[in-house]
Amino acid sequence: MNDLILSFILGLIQGLTEFLPISSSAHLLFPSLIFGSNDLGLAFDISAHAGTLFAVMYYFKDEIKAIIKSLFQSNSLHKEDKHLAITLMIATVPIILVGFFGSDLVNQNRNNMNSIAIMNLVFAGFLLIAYLYSSASKKLIELTIVGALFIGLFQVFALLPGASRSGTAMTAALFIGLNLKDASKFAFLLSIPTILGALVFLIIELSTSSYSINFLSLFIGFFTSCFVAFLTIKYFLIFVNKIGMYPFVIYRIILGIMLLILV
Repeated sequence: MNDLILSFILGLIQGLTEFLPISSSAHLLFPSLIFGSNDLGLAFDISAHAGTLFAVMYYFKDEIKAIIKSLFQSNSLHKEDKHLAITLMIATVPIILVGFFGSDLVNQNRNNMNSIAIMNLVFAGFLLIAYLYSSASKKLIELTIVGALFIGLFQVFALLPGASRSGTAMTAALFIGLNLKDASKFAFLLSIPTILGALVFLIIELSTSSYSINFLSLFIGFFTSCFVAFLTIKYFLIFVNKIGMYPFVIYRIILGIMLLILV
Protein backbone atom coordinates (compact mmCIF):
# COMPACT_ATOMS: atom_id res chain seq x y z
CA MET A 1 0.00 0.00 0.00
CA ASN A 2 1.17 3.52 -0.82
CA ASP A 3 2.62 5.23 2.28
CA LEU A 4 0.49 8.35 1.82
CA ILE A 5 -2.73 6.33 1.67
CA LEU A 6 -1.55 4.33 4.69
CA SER A 7 -0.84 7.61 6.52
CA PHE A 8 -4.41 8.73 5.93
CA ILE A 9 -5.87 5.38 7.06
CA LEU A 10 -3.73 5.24 10.22
CA GLY A 11 -4.48 8.88 11.02
CA LEU A 12 -8.19 8.15 10.61
CA ILE A 13 -7.97 5.11 12.90
CA GLN A 14 -5.92 6.97 15.51
CA GLY A 15 -8.28 9.94 15.57
CA LEU A 16 -11.39 7.77 15.81
CA THR A 17 -10.20 5.22 18.36
CA GLU A 18 -8.06 7.31 20.73
CA PHE A 19 -11.05 8.78 22.54
CA LEU A 20 -13.64 6.03 22.19
CA PRO A 21 -13.73 3.25 24.81
CA ILE A 22 -12.26 0.82 22.29
CA SER A 23 -8.65 -0.15 21.70
CA SER A 24 -6.64 2.02 19.30
CA SER A 25 -3.75 -0.48 19.35
CA ALA A 26 -6.06 -3.27 18.15
CA HIS A 27 -7.38 -1.22 15.24
CA LEU A 28 -3.94 -0.01 14.20
CA LEU A 29 -3.03 -3.66 13.57
CA PHE A 30 -5.62 -4.10 10.83
CA PRO A 31 -3.85 -2.32 7.93
CA SER A 32 -0.84 -4.61 8.30
CA LEU A 33 -3.07 -7.69 8.77
CA ILE A 34 -5.27 -6.93 5.77
CA PHE A 35 -2.84 -5.24 3.36
CA GLY A 36 0.52 -6.39 4.69
CA SER A 37 1.55 -2.74 4.99
CA ASN A 38 4.78 -1.57 6.56
CA ASP A 39 5.25 0.28 9.84
CA LEU A 40 5.57 4.02 9.14
CA GLY A 41 7.92 4.42 12.09
CA LEU A 42 8.17 6.40 15.31
CA ALA A 43 8.04 9.80 13.63
CA PHE A 44 4.61 8.98 12.24
CA ASP A 45 3.43 7.72 15.64
CA ILE A 46 4.50 11.04 17.13
CA SER A 47 2.67 13.08 14.47
CA ALA A 48 -0.56 11.06 14.83
CA HIS A 49 -0.50 11.33 18.63
CA ALA A 50 0.29 15.04 18.37
CA GLY A 51 -2.78 15.43 16.16
CA THR A 52 -5.07 13.86 18.77
CA LEU A 53 -3.42 15.94 21.51
CA PHE A 54 -4.01 19.16 19.58
CA ALA A 55 -7.64 18.15 18.97
CA VAL A 56 -8.48 17.49 22.62
CA MET A 57 -6.67 20.63 23.78
CA TYR A 58 -8.50 22.76 21.24
CA TYR A 59 -11.88 21.23 22.12
CA PHE A 60 -11.37 21.86 25.84
CA LYS A 61 -9.47 25.14 25.45
CA ASP A 62 -11.85 27.06 27.71
CA GLU A 63 -11.63 24.43 30.44
CA ILE A 64 -7.84 24.37 30.16
CA LYS A 65 -7.65 28.17 30.49
CA ALA A 66 -9.92 28.06 33.54
CA ILE A 67 -7.87 25.25 35.12
CA ILE A 68 -4.58 27.12 34.61
CA LYS A 69 -6.11 30.34 35.93
CA SER A 70 -7.44 28.58 39.02
CA LEU A 71 -3.94 27.42 39.99
CA PHE A 72 -2.81 31.02 40.41
CA GLN A 73 -5.91 32.41 42.10
CA SER A 74 -7.36 31.48 45.46
CA ASN A 75 -10.86 33.01 45.31
CA SER A 76 -13.95 30.81 45.55
CA LEU A 77 -15.03 31.61 41.98
CA HIS A 78 -12.45 29.11 40.69
CA LYS A 79 -13.14 26.42 43.29
CA GLU A 80 -14.53 23.89 40.79
CA ASP A 81 -11.73 24.50 38.28
CA LYS A 82 -9.05 24.09 40.98
CA HIS A 83 -10.73 20.90 42.18
CA LEU A 84 -10.68 19.55 38.61
CA ALA A 85 -7.02 20.52 38.22
CA ILE A 86 -6.03 18.70 41.41
CA THR A 87 -7.97 15.54 40.58
CA LEU A 88 -6.52 15.45 37.06
CA MET A 89 -2.98 15.77 38.41
CA ILE A 90 -3.54 13.00 40.95
CA ALA A 91 -5.09 10.71 38.32
CA THR A 92 -2.14 11.30 35.97
CA VAL A 93 0.65 10.31 38.36
CA PRO A 94 0.23 6.48 38.33
CA ILE A 95 0.40 5.99 34.55
CA ILE A 96 3.40 8.34 34.22
CA LEU A 97 5.33 6.47 36.93
CA VAL A 98 4.48 2.99 35.65
CA GLY A 99 5.04 4.07 32.03
CA PHE A 100 8.50 5.38 32.93
CA PHE A 101 9.70 2.46 35.04
CA GLY A 102 7.89 -0.30 33.16
CA SER A 103 8.31 0.81 29.54
CA ASP A 104 10.38 -2.25 28.55
CA LEU A 105 7.69 -4.65 29.77
CA VAL A 106 4.98 -2.70 27.96
CA ASN A 107 6.88 -2.63 24.66
CA GLN A 108 7.38 -6.41 24.72
CA ASN A 109 3.63 -6.96 24.19
CA ARG A 110 2.85 -3.98 21.98
CA ASN A 111 2.36 -6.07 18.83
CA ASN A 112 1.23 -9.31 20.46
CA MET A 113 -2.13 -9.85 18.74
CA ASN A 114 -3.20 -12.62 21.10
CA SER A 115 -2.60 -10.38 24.12
CA ILE A 116 -4.43 -7.46 22.48
CA ALA A 117 -7.43 -9.68 21.70
CA ILE A 118 -7.64 -10.99 25.28
CA MET A 119 -7.30 -7.49 26.77
CA ASN A 120 -10.17 -6.33 24.54
CA LEU A 121 -12.42 -9.06 25.90
CA VAL A 122 -11.38 -8.58 29.52
CA PHE A 123 -11.88 -4.82 29.54
CA ALA A 124 -15.12 -5.09 27.60
CA GLY A 125 -16.30 -7.13 30.58
CA PHE A 126 -15.10 -4.50 33.07
CA LEU A 127 -16.84 -1.75 31.10
CA LEU A 128 -20.08 -3.72 31.00
CA ILE A 129 -20.02 -4.35 34.77
CA ALA A 130 -19.22 -0.70 35.52
CA TYR A 131 -22.00 0.53 33.22
CA LEU A 132 -24.58 -1.90 34.59
CA TYR A 133 -23.92 -1.28 38.28
CA SER A 134 -22.80 2.35 38.38
CA SER A 135 -25.06 4.76 40.25
CA ALA A 136 -24.09 7.34 37.59
CA SER A 137 -25.22 10.04 39.99
CA LYS A 138 -22.08 12.02 40.81
CA LYS A 139 -20.79 15.15 39.10
CA LEU A 140 -17.13 16.08 38.59
CA ILE A 141 -17.17 18.45 41.56
CA GLU A 142 -18.04 15.43 43.74
CA LEU A 143 -14.99 13.45 42.59
CA THR A 144 -12.80 12.86 45.65
CA ILE A 145 -9.02 12.60 45.84
CA VAL A 146 -9.36 8.87 46.50
CA GLY A 147 -11.69 8.56 43.51
CA ALA A 148 -9.22 10.38 41.26
CA LEU A 149 -6.42 8.11 42.46
CA PHE A 150 -8.57 5.05 41.72
CA ILE A 151 -9.17 6.30 38.16
CA GLY A 152 -5.44 6.92 37.78
CA LEU A 153 -4.51 3.46 39.05
CA PHE A 154 -7.09 1.77 36.84
CA GLN A 155 -5.84 3.76 33.84
CA VAL A 156 -2.43 2.10 34.31
CA PHE A 157 -3.99 -0.98 32.68
CA ALA A 158 -4.12 1.11 29.47
CA LEU A 159 -0.39 0.42 29.14
CA LEU A 160 -1.40 -3.13 28.22
CA PRO A 161 -2.07 -3.03 24.46
CA GLY A 162 -5.76 -3.70 23.83
CA ALA A 163 -7.03 -2.28 27.14
CA SER A 164 -7.85 1.23 25.79
CA ARG A 165 -6.76 4.37 27.66
CA SER A 166 -10.09 6.18 27.41
CA GLY A 167 -11.92 2.91 28.08
CA THR A 168 -10.07 2.22 31.33
CA ALA A 169 -10.54 5.81 32.55
CA MET A 170 -14.27 5.79 31.75
CA THR A 171 -14.71 2.38 33.34
CA ALA A 172 -13.04 3.47 36.58
CA ALA A 173 -15.05 6.72 36.65
CA LEU A 174 -18.28 4.75 36.25
CA PHE A 175 -17.23 2.33 39.02
CA ILE A 176 -17.03 5.20 41.51
CA GLY A 177 -20.41 6.59 40.41
CA LEU A 178 -19.66 9.47 38.04
CA ASN A 179 -22.43 10.13 35.54
CA LEU A 180 -21.66 9.00 32.00
CA LYS A 181 -21.06 12.45 30.52
CA ASP A 182 -18.75 13.62 33.31
CA ALA A 183 -16.93 10.26 33.28
CA SER A 184 -16.28 10.77 29.56
CA LYS A 185 -15.24 14.40 30.01
CA PHE A 186 -12.80 13.51 32.79
CA ALA A 187 -11.33 10.70 30.65
CA PHE A 188 -10.83 13.11 27.73
CA LEU A 189 -9.20 15.78 29.91
CA LEU A 190 -7.04 13.10 31.50
CA SER A 191 -5.82 12.15 28.03
CA ILE A 192 -3.98 15.48 27.70
CA PRO A 193 -1.16 14.83 30.19
CA THR A 194 -1.20 11.12 29.32
CA ILE A 195 -0.73 11.65 25.57
CA LEU A 196 1.80 14.39 26.29
CA GLY A 197 3.79 11.96 28.45
CA ALA A 198 3.62 9.30 25.72
CA LEU A 199 4.88 11.84 23.19
CA VAL A 200 7.86 12.69 25.38
CA PHE A 201 8.83 9.00 25.59
CA LEU A 202 8.40 8.60 21.80
CA ILE A 203 10.49 11.69 21.07
CA ILE A 204 13.27 10.49 23.38
CA GLU A 205 13.24 7.11 21.63
CA LEU A 206 13.28 8.79 18.21
CA SER A 207 16.24 11.00 19.18
CA THR A 208 18.33 7.93 20.03
CA SER A 209 17.49 6.06 16.82
CA SER A 210 17.94 6.60 13.10
CA TYR A 211 14.75 6.78 11.02
CA SER A 212 14.05 8.11 7.56
CA ILE A 213 11.26 10.68 7.73
CA ASN A 214 8.59 11.31 5.10
CA PHE A 215 7.32 14.79 6.02
CA LEU A 216 4.27 14.59 3.75
CA SER A 217 3.27 11.37 5.49
CA LEU A 218 3.65 13.09 8.88
CA PHE A 219 1.55 16.03 7.69
CA ILE A 220 -1.27 13.74 6.51
CA GLY A 221 -1.17 11.69 9.73
CA PHE A 222 -1.26 14.78 11.96
CA PHE A 223 -4.13 16.60 10.27
CA THR A 224 -6.22 13.48 9.68
CA SER A 225 -5.96 12.32 13.30
CA CYS A 226 -6.55 15.87 14.55
CA PHE A 227 -9.70 16.49 12.50
CA VAL A 228 -11.22 13.06 13.17
CA ALA A 229 -10.37 13.16 16.89
CA PHE A 230 -12.06 16.56 17.28
CA LEU A 231 -15.27 15.26 15.68
CA THR A 232 -15.11 12.08 17.75
CA ILE A 233 -14.88 14.01 21.03
CA LYS A 234 -17.60 16.44 20.02
CA TYR A 235 -20.20 13.90 18.96
CA PHE A 236 -19.39 11.34 21.64
CA LEU A 237 -20.05 13.92 24.36
CA ILE A 238 -23.27 14.99 22.64
CA PHE A 239 -24.69 11.49 22.26
CA VAL A 240 -23.09 9.55 25.14
CA ASN A 241 -26.21 9.67 27.35
CA LYS A 242 -28.35 8.46 24.44
CA ILE A 243 -26.15 5.67 23.10
CA GLY A 244 -24.78 4.42 26.42
CA MET A 245 -21.94 1.90 26.57
CA TYR A 246 -23.61 -1.24 25.22
CA PRO A 247 -22.58 -0.61 21.57
CA PHE A 248 -18.93 -0.30 22.60
CA VAL A 249 -19.03 -3.39 24.82
CA ILE A 250 -20.57 -5.47 22.02
CA TYR A 251 -18.12 -4.07 19.48
CA ARG A 252 -15.11 -4.86 21.69
CA ILE A 253 -16.28 -8.43 22.24
CA ILE A 254 -16.68 -8.95 18.48
CA LEU A 255 -13.29 -7.32 17.85
CA GLY A 256 -11.55 -9.51 20.44
CA ILE A 257 -13.07 -12.67 19.00
CA MET A 258 -12.09 -11.64 15.45
CA LEU A 259 -8.48 -11.04 16.50
CA LEU A 260 -8.33 -14.42 18.26
CA ILE A 261 -9.58 -16.09 15.08
CA LEU A 262 -6.92 -14.30 13.04
CA VAL A 263 -4.09 -15.29 15.38
